[in-house]
Parts: sequence; C-alpha cells; structure tokens
Amino acid sequence: MNKSSEVMRLPVVSHGAEFLVQGYLMRRNILTYKAPPRNEGYDLICIHPDPRRVTKQIRVQVKSRYATDCDRSFLVKGKTFGAFDFLIAVFLNIGNFFLRRTVPVTEGREEPEFYTFPVSFIREHHDKASSWEKLRLRNLNIEPYKNDQGFELIAEALGIEYPAKPADF
Repeated sequence: MNKSSEVMRLPVVSHGAEFLVQGYLMRRNILTYKAPPRNEGYDLICIHPDPRRVTKQIRVQVKSRYATDCDRSFLVKGKTFGAFDFLIAVFLNIGNFFLRRTVPVTEGREEPEFYTFPVSFIREHHDKASSWEKLRLRNLNIEPYKNDQGFELIAEALGIEYPAKPADF
C-alpha cells in the first residue's frame, strides 16, 4: 500500500470521542455509562440520574472524525439501526489533514462539534445504495442537532429536566 492510499488511524483520539460525549451528557445531568469495547451497536447507555425515575435506557452510538477538513460523512450500517436510539457524530477538529502539505495541520484546529441524531434521522438520510453505507451530512441542515441542543434530545427522551435551584433555596 502506498503512502497516499493509507488510512491514518488515531485510536487514542477516536476512543477519547466517546469519553467526551460521556462527559458532556453527564454535564447535562444524564447518567451515562460506557459499554464494553467492541460492543455491538452502541457505545454508551444513558439513564435518568434519579434511581426512582429510571424507567428506560437510551443506547447511543458514537461516530467520530478527527480531521477538521473531513467530508462530514461517516459509515453506519443499516443492520445496526435497531441497536441504538441516538447516534452522536463527533467532529473532533484536531487539524486539517487533507489540505496541501505546506499548510501545518494545526492551522485547522478548532473546538469539537457534537451532533445528536435520533435513529429516525439516520434512517431517513442513510445512503443504502452505497456499499459503504454512509451518512453524508454536508448538505443537510443539522444545526438543530448541534451541541447542547442535541444533548437536550436525549434529556427529553429520558424526562430529565434541566438542573435548577429550588425556589426555597
């Protein structure tokens, strides 16, 4: 395999995406557990933080891309749709890896972005005609699913109100 066709793998960075998502969900008061490595269909389990109100669980698949200048798509197999409730796409934005080599990778470094999609969105926009089974986000309006707005979808599904100071506090 020549250098230009090799795929660069960053397992530490990719693994970190799951922990970033877990941290952000817990920041929103969503109790989140990591599934065992290579678990089929989902990476995280979310439940209500009040043990008396745990009535259901939400299964979350995490997909990540490290390059800021990626094509904003990722692989997701149709056969996995029944194994997760939400898919969170994490664009880690650690730098530009596809631009000219004269530009330092770090010039593309930006804050990570998170997009929380219900499985219904994934089904609707999934490219099943391709053998790669990609979800291409570039030309879709995904702003309603971004960062805190997206995490809120999981909180709503679990019935978790936003943390607030009690009136008599």
